[in-house]
Amino acid sequence: MTTINLNTTDCPCGSGADYHTCCEPLHLNVRRADSPEQLMRSRYSAFYFEQFQYLINTHHPQYLGTLTVDDFGGEAQPKWLSLTVMSASDTMTTGKVTFQAWFKDAEKIDAIHECSDFIKEDNIWYYTQGVQYAPILPKRNAPCVCGSNKKFKQCCL
Repeated sequence: MTTINLNTTDCPCGSGADYHTCCEPLHLNVRRADSPEQLMRSRYSAFYFEQFQYLINTHHPQYLGTLTVDDFGGEAQPKWLSLTVMSASDTMTTGKVTFQAWFKDAEKIDAIHECSDFIKEDNIWYYTQGVQYAPILPKRNAPCVCGSNKKFKQCCL
């Protein structure tokens, strides 16, 4: 697990809030996510900080299969760059969130583009499963996904 030491107080989930009031209370089990989008954002931050037990705890047991915390630690983890929530919706007991989570590994920059499903049981939201799609690259003149404040074409493209 990575020690959390932010150079900035911005939460990596991209909400614009401070990490210590945004995702950290969820990671510490001080409070629970109010919506599928908030849970998905907190799960992204958990990947960012290698809080793998949180990922297991927020994954619905019927969809978890044999996944354990040890399954996350085997390989070098990518550097998570940014999260874009494209859409989010929920009813009282189910929800969907479509997002792109940009990362850089040893070879290249890439993204997970997924439509994730969530279920609410006993007033707790859980991730169940997702359908992955090909990443949608930013336009050449759009800001780079790495957060450099440069244009995508002048940075990671």
